[in-house]
Amino acid sequence: MSEDKTLMDDDLRPSKSERKREVLALTDLGRQLVDMSPHELAGLPISSSLMEAIKLAQRVRNKHAAFKRQIQYIGKLIRSSDAQAILDAMDARQQAYLVEQKHFHALEQWRDRLISEGDAALHDVLEQWPHIDRQHLRQLIRTAQKQAETNKPPTAARELFKYLREVSQA
Repeated sequence: MSEDKTLMDDDLRPSKSERKREVLALTDLGRQLVDMSPHELAGLPISSSLMEAIKLAQRVRNKHAAFKRQIQYIGKLIRSSDAQAILDAMDARQQAYLVEQKHFHALEQWRDRLISEGDAALHDVLEQWPHIDRQHLRQLIRTAQKQAETNKPPTAARELFKYLREVSQA
């Protein structure tokens, strides 16, 4: 009977290979944390001891052996803390970044469409943002079109993009 119980316990525990993969994954997470800026790290649920270890690793980056040891130590600290909370926070930040990038690309497409189509696209923009200053928008479009025709730097196109960004955030 006791042999059966030990066999069942062995089946429930992760294998040595699985444990090793988990350790390597957490060490990779530690390396990602070391590559982040202090501003990026500030929003993550990181203990003070882990933050100190990350800062030290950032300082000893040029010394290969010391850096490697420090990364291992960071992995150990992550294993003793709540790694899932850190992963969730990083994932949420990545999702917010992707949403921001999608919005940015949509504004670029609006700008390009306004420059290429002119007043035909203006109607669609007015439906999207009814509070937009129509006269100012038309002036920016005309200036951007003239600059594109004469191969001048696209300063008006940049201003048009900035204006669209301001209007979309209002």
